[in-house]
Parts: sequence; C-alpha cells; structure tokens
Amino acid sequence: MGSYEENYLDKRPQSLCHMCGKCCRVVTTSTPYETLKKMAEENDKGAIDFLSIFVPYESIEAARQADSEVVDNIINRLSEDGNYIEDETTFYCCKYLQDDNLCSNYENRPVLCRHCPSSPWSIVPPGCGFEGWLFWKREEEKEKIRRAKEELLELKLLKKRKNSPETLQKIEAVEQKILRNIDMYKKYGSENW
Repeated sequence: MGSYEENYLDKRPQSLCHMCGKCCRVVTTSTPYETLKKMAEENDKGAIDFLSIFVPYESIEAARQADSEVVDNIINRLSEDGNYIEDETTFYCCKYLQDDNLCSNYENRPVLCRHCPSSPWSIVPPGCGFEGWLFWKREEEKEKIRRAKEELLELKLLKKRKNSPETLQKIEAVEQKILRNIDMYKKYGSENW
C-alpha cells in the first residue's frame, strides 16, 4: 500500500486545470479562522502556510462579490453534508493571484497549493477541470469501503465456524482495523455505501 502522494497526489492529472483562478479567488477551510490563527501561533506548519497565502474576506458577502457562484457552491455542498456553520465559515483569497488568474509565486508555492485539490472530497468550483476526475476518485474510495464491508460479513461467518480463542482474537483485530478504515469516511457518508 503506497503513500498518499503515490496513491492520489502523483496520479492527479494537472493538465485538467483550466487555470481559471476560482480555487484561489474564493477558498474556505473546515477550521475556523480564529482556530487557524491560534494554530499558527503554536507553530502548526499547515496553518502557517495557509495564513501566509490566504487573506480572509471581511464577510461572506464580500466573498460573494468576488465570485458568488463559488461561494454558493461551497455553502451548498457543506450544507448537504451537514458541515456548514455560518459563524465558523470564513472565505479567503490568495494574495498571490494576479488579474490573469496566474500565481505570482508559482515556483515557490507551498505544499498545500501543490496538492490542490487535496482529496477526492475537495469542493471545487463549478466547471472545474477536476470535477469528473474527483467523481471517479470518490467512486474508487466508495468501492474500497463496499469491499471492506463485504470482508466484515465474511469475517462474521468465519467467527461462527472458528471457536479457538486465539483465532477469534485475530479475527476481531482484523474487524476493528476494517471498522476504523470505514469510520475514517463517515463524514462522507460511508455508512450508506
């Protein structure tokens, strides 16, 4: 089993990017702004990198003035997942984004920019070149979870046939590992896959 970079990031076809700048013009994070600032003060590299690039909009309405379609898309997606809390949502703009939608710091951009979109569940702007690719990546992850659930059923049957305490203990350890893996995707709805 390869690393995250090998399994996801290195396979991401950068040629799909339309270079529209929308993902840099309006972005949000699941971590509230005040928490990000505190994390940066405590030397969290991810928070430091994020806040060194992205400047918060004064309000959601100010972000809407920059690109209402992207803001509304993000709010709708977060709401569908039950993850939208207006008071904890801040939208940001990259301070390196130029009028031609290119990055003035492209060669020196941090890892978080190089990894965008960073997961199959990333919310990308409508019409983003990565939309279809991300859909297929989500479907691949869902299929892995479905197979894991099938393995759980097989282990349940195996437990009925094996009564050695040592064997049962091994089976239960495997079950717990599978359940932890499924649980990692719970916020994306894995219980329904």
